[in-house]
Amino acid sequence: MECKSSRIDLGPRARVHSGVGSYIGAPVHVAIGRNSALLSRSDRLYLDHAATTPLSIGARAAMADAAERWANPSSPHADGRAARAALEEARKTIADALGWRHDVILTSGASEAIQIVAARAKAGRRILGPTEHEVVVAAMGQTATVLPVDSNGIVDITALGAALAREPALVAIQQANNETGVIQPLPEISECVRASGSLLLADCAQGAGKLPLPEADFIAVSAHKLGGPPGVGALMVRDLATLEASGGQERGYRRGTENLPGAAAMAAALHGCAFAEAMPHLEALRDKLEQEIVGAGGIVLAADASRIATIGAYAMPGVPSASQLVQFDLAGISVSAGSACSSGSMKQSRVLAAMDVAPEIAECVIRVSFGPDTSDADLSRFLDEWRRIFGRAEARAA
Repeated sequence: MECKSSRIDLGPRARVHSGVGSYIGAPVHVAIGRNSALLSRSDRLYLDHAATTPLSIGARAAMADAAERWANPSSPHADGRAARAALEEARKTIADALGWRHDVILTSGASEAIQIVAARAKAGRRILGPTEHEVVVAAMGQTATVLPVDSNGIVDITALGAALAREPALVAIQQANNETGVIQPLPEISECVRASGSLLLADCAQGAGKLPLPEADFIAVSAHKLGGPPGVGALMVRDLATLEASGGQERGYRRGTENLPGAAAMAAALHGCAFAEAMPHLEALRDKLEQEIVGAGGIVLAADASRIATIGAYAMPGVPSASQLVQFDLAGISVSAGSACSSGSMKQSRVLAAMDVAPEIAECVIRVSFGPDTSDADLSRFLDEWRRIFGRAEARAA
């Protein structure tokens, strides 16, 4: 991360409200039916930041300012040129904050960035790991080669080398797993890919703004995972010659009017460095949480692997994930059972199956994910409820 290396000027409100680590906390009231009680956001504990993060105050202000520049950035008149200048300033800030010295294609999110590369990268075969996000699996296609992983979900680099020996390929590997937080050894993977003349796509949706970007030919980033808004992201491209153009905007690599408010908000969120500066504290919180969970009879998945501090997967033996989610939710705590893109189905996790986690354990796993403002008090509240849920289950089973 080089989040202090850029200077951003995206409007007066952004300059006033771009405090590091400041997140929107205005009360949100939910009422269902005539007699429903009002529930303030401050009454709830949000531990599902891997699904999406709240907007940072700086991002919200930048988005509001940019929304007042309603001209199309591709229009040739003065209003369009002003919008274009603001868009390019946001693009530069995104690149500078992430330490990227190559091209940045603005997209609607990491999903679109991944789809662009999977469809148009100039490489023959497609190779991926079995623990990749669902979007990667779908985009790479049914004919893609799937690599084996170990019990932590780490890609088998020997198998990767063997697969690449046949012919160059596009290899898609995530930086940090969205369900377990496991960090892939991308330096070694990148070296293997480059030696074969292949191309590497790194899905950094969970790592960007929190971990340094890896060496890769393509990097997918999503704003709403780091304090920006949904609906905007970026595809970082080392060499545009390795990607087939499609025509349209973004130098001919992505069709559709650019999202200036979204890009400005993403730039402001990255410039604020909230996640990057909070990582040491979050790592200490995560370590404390896991020590307490293990002490209470729980299981930490991939405990001995390198993992991002913001994501943890924990099993409460004998208590199904769905039951845990309901009980935590009733207690005012938001967690998940894995990826928000697939957890609504409550099917067994494909990621945990690839890691060969026993089904009776996998069905009891929840994901806890921290934000930059997650505190010791938040951790204590979660742990108190975790113990209550587990204790009730053990009492019923006795």
